[in-house]
Amino acid sequence: MKLMEKAPAKINLALDVLFKRPDGYHEVEMIMTTVDLADRIELKEIRGNQIEILSHNRFVPDDHRNLAYQAAFVLKQRYGINTGVQIAIEKNIPVAAGLAGGSSDAAATLRGLNKLWNLNLSMDELAEIGAEIGSDVSFCVYGGTALAKGRGEKITQLPVPPKCWVVLAKPTIGVSTADIYRRLQVGNMGHPNIKEMISAIENNSYERVCNGVGNVLEQVTLQLYPEVANIKSQMKTFGADAVLMSGSGPTVFGLVEHDSRMQRVYNGLRGFCDQVYAVRMLGDLSALE
Repeated sequence: MKLMEKAPAKINLALDVLFKRPDGYHEVEMIMTTVDLADRIELKEIRGNQIEILSHNRFVPDDHRNLAYQAAFVLKQRYGINTGVQIAIEKNIPVAAGLAGGSSDAAATLRGLNKLWNLNLSMDELAEIGAEIGSDVSFCVYGGTALAKGRGEKITQLPVPPKCWVVLAKPTIGVSTADIYRRLQVGNMGHPNIKEMISAIENNSYERVCNGVGNVLEQVTLQLYPEVANIKSQMKTFGADAVLMSGSGPTVFGLVEHDSRMQRVYNGLRGFCDQVYAVRMLGDLSALE
């Protein structure tokens, strides 16, 4: 038996860091939403009791470092599963991009194995397990649009944001999330208005969403990686309505309302950036189907 699961990318419309916790993690408030760029996960039972990762992307680890592997391992250990599984990952989301590709793969693996192994776990239970694997996995289990608090595991669903284009551009660099957080000076930065962004989404106001985007991690990443700052500047020049770095970077996204403007932004970025995508904002729970 085998089945497929969709693993959509996310962007952060707003990302705030409040303080460093005693456990070493940072207390965050983030508003995340899914976009129409997704990996595909195929799960298949195999003989033996091993977890096998298949991917044609050389940047995707095929061992315990892979978050999808970790998701399968946790379920096997916790529920006494003695069946082998092959996890084939068709990678469309750029790796180490700030788009939660690995976390979404893990979440899709949790959802899929819940069905494959007839575990009958609720989404809340799967999200709780996901929190043990990575900070974004809980959100990715649900998908849609949400406010994430704590270290990212406390999820409150939000309405679908205003529909628009999202142009994504990733420079050919990798960014260490841990390094960015380590360099962050929490007491010396401005903060996005999370409540205003929630209100903008609830009122379906595209203009207010654009005005309210913010990410406190930008100040660190942009100083360390001038190419990210350059992409952000170019995207504004080409006419995006709002421009922000997603997560700890290095991917930058631009929100664009109209097709013609989207094409101009997309074509302009293609001139100097290899990985550019123009996708729709999804933001609803049906994005996982």
